[in-house]
Amino acid sequence: MIVKDEFLGKLRRYFSLNLYEAKVWTALLSRGVSTAGELSDIANVPRSRSYDVLESLEKKGFVVMKIGKPIKYIAVPPHEVLERVKKNLLSDTESHIKKLDDLKETDLLDELSSLHTQGVELVEPTDLSGSLRGRMNLYNHMEFTIRGAEESVTIMSTAQGLIRKVEALKPTLEELKKRGVKIRIAAPLDSDGAKEVAKDLEGVAELRNIDHIDARFIIVDGTEVLFMVMHDDHVHPTYDIGIWVNTPFFAKALDQLFDMAWTTLKPLKQ
Repeated sequence: MIVKDEFLGKLRRYFSLNLYEAKVWTALLSRGVSTAGELSDIANVPRSRSYDVLESLEKKGFVVMKIGKPIKYIAVPPHEVLERVKKNLLSDTESHIKKLDDLKETDLLDELSSLHTQGVELVEPTDLSGSLRGRMNLYNHMEFTIRGAEESVTIMSTAQGLIRKVEALKPTLEELKKRGVKIRIAAPLDSDGAKEVAKDLEGVAELRNIDHIDARFIIVDGTEVLFMVMHDDHVHPTYDIGIWVNTPFFAKALDQLFDMAWTTLKPLKQ
């Protein structure tokens, strides 16, 4: 049986299978019922490995072992396999999340936090900088950075970026507002999508429309800056890149430039 590498690659990605498992499973699907030896020949998998592979597939719910001699294996319908994989994935994820939540109550997290605090104290503030790749990493660090704000959060964004930020950061921004943190956001608000999400932030942040500058950055307390180096329309989310720096000199200068532009921008209601 000849199966394209691209097809096997998709099976491995979506069902978390290794190469031998993907080959044996597709071979069994093509036969319905078969022995380990037959599947080894069809799938071009070493006989010494075929039983281990079938045992693994059985544990994952892809096949059923038929009692008798010789031992045969029955293929579970793909739709049922999909549901089993989803169920197992949810169960494993919930179990892993519970373990991480339980970690909060242990001494291990306190020890890790202590190590981090001691390490940071030995570092110059200007050395606390780095690059971040991938939009998910960017937004995770963005939330971490603004969560510690005490006085102000300044955001300049594209229209699509504003939509994403409201979806990802709104609960954090609401919490900052309750703590008295001043939040200002400048973004193109002409599109319907941007206008709609901007309304969700009324009472949380002060928003103003900007249509003559393309920029993506966040300033926190005039000390930290996170800025993206490319326009989000021109880069795939996987390859989006941001630079995070902890330097009051640069952050305050950028904040002052933002203040100058802010006075010329129209508030959201206008």
